[in-house]
Amino acid sequence: MTPKRNGPHHTEAVDDYLKAILELGGVAEDRVTSNALARHLGVRAASVTGMLQKLAAQKPALVKYEKHRGARLAAAGRMRALEVLRHHRLLERFLHEFLDYSWDEVHDEAERLEHFISERFEDRIADKLGDPETDPHGHLIPQRNGALPARPEVLLSNWACGVPAVISSVSDRDPAALREMTRLGLQPGVALTVEAGTRNASLRIRLGDRTESFRLSQAISSGISVTADRNCRTRSRKAAIRATP
Repeated sequence: MTPKRNGPHHTEAVDDYLKAILELGGVAEDRVTSNALARHLGVRAASVTGMLQKLAAQKPALVKYEKHRGARLAAAGRMRALEVLRHHRLLERFLHEFLDYSWDEVHDEAERLEHFISERFEDRIADKLGDPETDPHGHLIPQRNGALPARPEVLLSNWACGVPAVISSVSDRDPAALREMTRLGLQPGVALTVEAGTRNASLRIRLGDRTESFRLSQAISSGISVTADRNCRTRSRKAAIRATP
């Protein structure tokens, strides 16, 4: 079995690089350094440099690469990266909802399958799932036309104390961390507040309207992204109404 390709140079390894640049570059499409790619992909920095040079030399170019400054996706590379990312996140959702994989198991399985499915199979999965907007970890799924909606997210470790937030997504790269999040009740859609205190080693957080709080390690909090809790005022008004004699 060989990966599905749009052209002669789309291999499984190339797909992995393009998807990594897309994810690390973020909404702003920032340049991604060789060292950041090496850490993300688990390869040597020298190998990354060689691959980026090859991707930049292809016709059409898949990346825009400058020595010591890193790489961005070119138009052709971005198109392919979005396609592979859509495959990955749809597969994660399908494995989770229909094959009963837990959310800490789906990433590695989807990594193996994402390169091989056809566009017809992708459409069948999307239709079966009802064309979902997110994967099990809360990450946005690129649309059929390649559009990837923007969503303002902030790492929980950088979120302001006392400001209500909602978990928008969590990193899917560490199964042990995901299992710990399950134990603690941390998943997309859960409201929380970071309480005042030290941030050197851990955060103290409180979930929803609970009164008790607990410590969250830096390793866990650095894998959680949040957005502002826009429903907080609504909940506060309802609570005030219930408390009115």
